[in-house]
Amino acid sequence: MTVFDRELRRLVKSLQATVRAGTGRAGLAAPQIGVPLRVFVYDVEGRSGHLVNPRLELSERRVVADEACLSAPGRWWPLERSYMVTARGRDMFGKPVVVRALGTLARVLQHESDHLDGVLFTDHLPQEERERFLETVVP
Repeated sequence: MTVFDRELRRLVKSLQATVRAGTGRAGLAAPQIGVPLRVFVYDVEGRSGHLVNPRLELSERRVVADEACLSAPGRWWPLERSYMVTARGRDMFGKPVVVRALGTLARVLQHESDHLDGVLFTDHLPQEERERFLETVVP
């Protein structure tokens, strides 16, 4: 994406409002609402923001923690992710942004970035775990 216009700013504000409107929401990516742009917002433990065209640098240290997704509400599953992330991208005005994150925020940045590539958190699960997860979602 290279056009940083009023439409992009409107989208970011809409994503932010959606995240803030519900409890337990930590982030939302444009593709989750049918918009094929590389942008997401986050609001975790007092840190909020957005990234356009993000690139993530992941630490080698990995940790397992429960993860959920607005695409599968109410379903939590343990998932291994990098503990530390440096995310580089742009803000809605096109200015460079760098976000360094640990723990939960690092997890959210990875999760939302995955959505930009069409990846759900369940895609990271081993086959048996994915099947068990799907059994809880699909009757």
